[in-house]
Amino acid sequence: MPLAKDLLHPTPEEEKRRHKKKRLVQSPNSYFMDVKCPGCYKITTVFSHAQTVVLCVGCSTVLCQPTQGRQFLACAKITC
Repeated sequence: MPLAKDLLHPTPEEEKRRHKKKRLVQSPNSYFMDVKCPGCYKITTVFSHAQTVVLCVGCSTVLCQPTQGRQFLACAKITC
């Protein structure tokens, strides 16, 4: 009797929904991102799951605020 789905080749959507340790290849849910300040255009590296408010180094405006698990960007641009 064949299986209803392929266990060796899961879809990317299924992998994203799984727990980080139960994926086929373990990978974290968190990441770092570069955020550019809209006022002084300085780039600040921010952790995606940071638990504190992130301020700009140059003009001390609020770049990110913590929410339920992930950072909320406040009027800032993400640069890659």
